[in-house]
Amino acid sequence: MLAERVTAVTGPRMRIGTDGRRPGYRRGPVQAVRDSLRSLSRAGMAGGIATYCLSLLPSLIPRGWLAQAVFSGITMALGYAIGLLIRWFVRRSGFHPRWSVPLERAAQPVLLAAAAGSLAFSGLAAHWQDRIRGLLGMPGVEALYAAVPVVAAVVALAIVAVAHGVRVLGAAAMVRIRRTIPRVLVRLGTTVALIAFAILVFNGTFMTWVAYGLDRAAAAVEAGRAPEIEQPASPMRSGSAESLVSWDSLSATGQAFVAGGLPRDALAEFAGLEDHDDGPVDPIRVYVPSDPAGDLERAAALVVDELDRTQAWSRDVLVVATPAGNGLVQPAAIATIEMMYAGNTATAALQYSHASSWLSFLSDRNTAPEAGKALFEAVYAAWQERPQALRPKLLVYGESLGSYGGHGAFSGLQDMVARTDGALWVATPNFTETWRDLTDHRDLGSREISPVYDDGIQVRWGTGDGHARDLWDPGPAWEEPRIVYVQHGSDGVVWWSSDLLWHEPDWLREPSGDDVLPGLRWLPVVTYWLTTMDMVVAEEVPAGHGHVYLGEYVDAWAAIAPPTGWTDDDADTLRDLLIDEYAEF
Repeated sequence: MLAERVTAVTGPRMRIGTDGRRPGYRRGPVQAVRDSLRSLSRAGMAGGIATYCLSLLPSLIPRGWLAQAVFSGITMALGYAIGLLIRWFVRRSGFHPRWSVPLERAAQPVLLAAAAGSLAFSGLAAHWQDRIRGLLGMPGVEALYAAVPVVAAVVALAIVAVAHGVRVLGAAAMVRIRRTIPRVLVRLGTTVALIAFAILVFNGTFMTWVAYGLDRAAAAVEAGRAPEIEQPASPMRSGSAESLVSWDSLSATGQAFVAGGLPRDALAEFAGLEDHDDGPVDPIRVYVPSDPAGDLERAAALVVDELDRTQAWSRDVLVVATPAGNGLVQPAAIATIEMMYAGNTATAALQYSHASSWLSFLSDRNTAPEAGKALFEAVYAAWQERPQALRPKLLVYGESLGSYGGHGAFSGLQDMVARTDGALWVATPNFTETWRDLTDHRDLGSREISPVYDDGIQVRWGTGDGHARDLWDPGPAWEEPRIVYVQHGSDGVVWWSSDLLWHEPDWLREPSGDDVLPGLRWLPVVTYWLTTMDMVVAEEVPAGHGHVYLGEYVDAWAAIAPPTGWTDDDADTLRDLLIDEYAEF
């Protein structure tokens, strides 16, 4: 009765929600953003600000403003997660600090001051980027670099929001599951699933599935955006009407390779054969796609059949080229040797994956060297059957992950020397066993970025800015067959390694290359993360730096297998021609 009287006088009571607001209250977008920002963990924000500053530190390659913003945003999100993890660990350890009201109130201004300091750090980062760009002959930092902090914050908040949403949905799903399924069965099912997953990971099955899935997804994406490439008319190319390899079976990279090369008139002009009736011969390009069943030996046998069909054994030079992860054989590298020999060459390649090199590496380290071994063994066996005086020079080539894969055919340097007429390895990844062994046992006093091994008697490294003139003038001290490694001090693809997480490499202790900012320092974990970013942007620089080796192919091939009468003027002319034809920067 009393309640009814009170209600009659005062009206019904308004129920207040747990958030302190009345039912039916609707937040505007501005208030929603404010509430979301207030809900962010201070520990997470502190971690995000700290890692944002670390992401701005200089490394090997300059970063454009957008690449830097996205990279910094991802790093900030990771830093936020690290801050949450530290807070969770502290609380799980039984330490529950009670902050006084003044300290609680001071936390926000401190975070704001740290954020303001990170803005000032962004200005210093722009100065570093400007200096690196100057070393590489690139224009100064763009004005949009000032937008890096804003875009990075947006990227970080988006990642945190998505992660929070996944967590909420997961928790809601678990609540529903527990309501319908007994808790004992839920725990039992979770335990069994975790054990099964661990078994699949440790026996390699899971990564095999991942590699296959990535390869099929990359193949589908590539097929959807394949450019219009005209089928080659020459029977000297795989995919032609006479070829044993159908045009439609080739990937976009395979079609581009067999249909590519410099025009016939360019070959004739460079070789001085414009006035000859026959002119230069058409270079042979054999390219076989990966076998649907994953049978590398079968695919390699088809390569040999194509070499037989095109009569490649009668050419002056036969190059066995192991592609990169996505099937790419660098056009300029093969065009160089074709121009040097007026087209009297043959190149054989076998695609083993459609995924990009870094995806192929992360998901599957085995297929690349297995494919390189299957290809070389098949070609080498057929090559050996020919009379020694009538067979072509047998050269091997690989770039980036292709170099890693190509090394799979050889047990070491001596095996390479015994079974080839020369080898060109470009941008060889740090984890390649033979490269690592030769570099670790380099002559005393030589640097990791430009090693000298056994006085350069059999193998040498080229690290020039746009050419490999440190290989030039080989003299009698460099015995044949010659093995050449070409690499840049600024190429993150070469220097990235999991060892960077906890160990300082020699290339950071020793004097740096001419295109690397002096004074770079190693920091645990941080240098590994920055070098990972260097790999992503390694090709966004001029030739002669980073992962762009356009000018070095000429001197490298000339050092390995120079044509009769080859001169420095020939090298300079061909280098200029290649830069005009293939340079994209």
